Amino acid sequence: MERRVSMGDVAAAAGVSAQTVSRVVNDSPRVDPATRARVEDAMALLGYQINRTARALRTGRFHTIGVVVATLATVGNSRMLEAVAASAARRGLALTVVTLTGREGVADAFARLQEQGVDGAVVLNEATAIAGDAAPPPGLRVVAVDSPRPAATDAVTFATVQSDHAGGAAAATRHLRERGHATVHHLAGPETSFAAAERERGWRETLAAAGADAPAPERGDWSAASGHAAGMRLAADPRVTAVFAANDQMALGLIRALSDAGRAVGDDVHVVGYDDVADAAEFRPPLTTVRQDFDALGEAAVTALVAAIDGTPATHTVVPTSLVLRASA
Repeated sequence: MERRVSMGDVAAAAGVSAQTVSRVVNDSPRVDPATRARVEDAMALLGYQINRTARALRTGRFHTIGVVVATLATVGNSRMLEAVAASAARRGLALTVVTLTGREGVADAFARLQEQGVDGAVVLNEATAIAGDAAPPPGLRVVAVDSPRPAATDAVTFATVQSDHAGGAAAATRHLRERGHATVHHLAGPETSFAAAERERGWRETLAAAGADAPAPERGDWSAASGHAAGMRLAADPRVTAVFAANDQMALGLIRALSDAGRAVGDDVHVVGYDDVADAAEFRPPLTTVRQDFDALGEAAVTALVAAIDGTPATHTVVPTSLVLRASA
């Protein structure tokens, strides 16, 4: 029978002591980065497998984090999950994903994660609205993505991470105003979404600062189909010459509706989206949009969660956005 690779084997291959290998296995901070890298390379070369159960018994840490998500049907959620998974993998953390079926499932989701042995959880995007009133069980650290920051007086505090949604919306609205439009219409996201509310706030405040009226927004559910439905109403109004859509999917449906109505996007009507999805440059015309840095958001969320697990006070992180100019506006 083939002998299992031991810490001693790894130590010999890396040219360090077995105690140093043990410190690397247990994520001790008392190992310099170069030595840690050499030990990890030796582990990979020899096929050394960490006994996670034994390590958890020794350290009280499972080196696994959970992700709570309402749906993976939206681009934002799926991109965020991908980014969180990549950041966790770079730290050697395993990932457990739980999807919600409604508000009543939040407590069960937290309980399931704790039963499966996680050190903390990242709550993604729309799930934060559902989970807002559900306190995680004692000992489970939580980071919420796209959630209002808890008030200092709240009994339950958790770290939060978000894009600069309002700032991105303001940049989009200013750009459309600078193109000569008297006002900018808005295709908003769901009323329950924090991100949608922040983008709407940025749009409203920018128009107010310019002394321009804010037309009543159309509202969608993030899908292209809802953007098309709202777009047909907007296309029928000749006063609509500039539209800021709260995400790229809805902008895609909006562009189709405007085109079907014979209104040329990028000429008769200018459109700006939000997210900068991978296909935004392939829209017809290519879509001007606000870019969210999902990789940076995922990294910030995992960094905040690891810090919370280590006992650092809850933090609030805002990741910058940027306007990407293309032919639609």
